[in-house]
Amino acid sequence: MPQQLVLRVLIAGFAMVVSLVVAAAFVGYQGSRSIHENARELVRGHFVSSGRGAELEAAIETQSQDLLDELEGVLGVCLVLALATAAGTILTTRRAFQKLQWQTEELDRVSWQMLQDQEHTARRFSHELHDELGQALTGLKSMLKRIGGEEFPAYRKECVEILDDALTNVRELSQLLRPVILDDFGLDAGLRWLTERFEERTQIAVTYSSNAERRLDEEQETHLFRIAQEALTNIARHAEATKATVELDTRGGAVALRIFDNGRGLAQSASKELSLGMVGMRARARRVGGDFKAANRNSGGLEIEVLAPARYREN
Repeated sequence: MPQQLVLRVLIAGFAMVVSLVVAAAFVGYQGSRSIHENARELVRGHFVSSGRGAELEAAIETQSQDLLDELEGVLGVCLVLALATAAGTILTTRRAFQKLQWQTEELDRVSWQMLQDQEHTARRFSHELHDELGQALTGLKSMLKRIGGEEFPAYRKECVEILDDALTNVRELSQLLRPVILDDFGLDAGLRWLTERFEERTQIAVTYSSNAERRLDEEQETHLFRIAQEALTNIARHAEATKATVELDTRGGAVALRIFDNGRGLAQSASKELSLGMVGMRARARRVGGDFKAANRNSGGLEIEVLAPARYREN
């Protein structure tokens, strides 16, 4: 965390400054003690006017100058380290605030994308309910009003077909909100169903592989499924790919989800919608305690990887 880094830099810097101040005090004490001993010898021996006294006076002056020079050097080092610590603190704090600002802006983009997704889903539900389900039920109602009891067997088949279409639309709307297979059978089955539906809908060949043997907890399965769903949506809209691969690896204590294609990759001029999709996937990866990576492949196309600690469901 940036706050912890700032705290560590401050503690280390002030610890060095305090250590050097203690060192300076120790050097000063030693020098003062030496000067004191020489001065006491000078007084005790009454050599003030003798040659020995002159020698001691010269020694006192030399030692005093050496002490001042040493203290100036130590204090100079203290000053340099203090300035360096202050500069490091300022730089670290600035980077921490820049990262905080970036995270805030990313959170705003995620919130905006969620609002857009909710509006898009609401609009689609409204159209589906009105255009498909509403019209089918209205037609069935009109038909039942027109026919009499004796004529009903002749229209039974047509009525059943209308009801079947209505039920199909209800199932599709239900799967749009949340696939039942994800709750009933887990992430592996949900991803397999997702890739099969994606291939049928887009005609993009999808290879799916998994070694999952145990189910993850509900939150982790949901976020990983939505990441794969968003990644495949981006492939269909932007990649111009003919093939895609989805891999789920749950070996050891980690879970890895990889989605890659043979399309044009992630360009610098990627659309805003694509960047918002990336932000949403990154936010979901963080939510499950994982890392999100998106990079162009050497062989062409884009590869998305989510690596997180596996949280298995308790049986």
